[in-house]
Amino acid sequence: MFTGIIQSIGRIRRLEPRGGDVRLEIHAGKLALDRVALGDSIAVNGVCLTVVELQAQGFAADVSRETLSLTTLGALGLDSRVNLERALTLSDPLGGHLVSGHVDGIGTLLERDEDARSWRLKVQAPDELARYIAQKGSICVDGISLTVNRVEGAVFELNIVPHTIQETIIGEYRSGTRVNLEVDLIARYLERLLLGDRAAEAQSGGVTLELLAEHGFLK
Repeated sequence: MFTGIIQSIGRIRRLEPRGGDVRLEIHAGKLALDRVALGDSIAVNGVCLTVVELQAQGFAADVSRETLSLTTLGALGLDSRVNLERALTLSDPLGGHLVSGHVDGIGTLLERDEDARSWRLKVQAPDELARYIAQKGSICVDGISLTVNRVEGAVFELNIVPHTIQETIIGEYRSGTRVNLEVDLIARYLERLLLGDRAAEAQSGGVTLELLAEHGFLK
């Protein structure tokens, strides 16, 4: 588990194809590696990866074919900058929200506008994720815990303060930038709970207005 509070900006220093998979070697920047051991988890742009090798000022991690196809990691190149966060421990403050490091979909930045010293971002999410995104709720973008300011359909808006712009790769975002999205864990589990016994049915259609009315959530 992670918090969505980025601890360092890393840099890709090597990409080694391995039979369809890729091994990434990442310079960890200011990320403290003294607490990291082989087998530990580190979130890279919001993707939970397992440390398979510790190196001077960095680490290596394998990225499976599925992860390459479902996240933006497959588009990384040499010297690409990435957000890094070590896994949460029980003694760490939960400064953001609970993040699993399992990407739900890829979004696209539609607009970036300046608002005093902050930025306002408008992001297009995949249609199937729209029901999990709520105004003033939490969402994880490239591993960053952020608050949704507004939402309309599958498009949501974010306000990015100067500290976040400086300490993450958001400063590099431009119109068309693709980002990893992870919706709030509570929203996903709430949907399954509302399905009740229907959750066991194959290819369940998810929560519908009819289902909510049946269980007394709508009048």
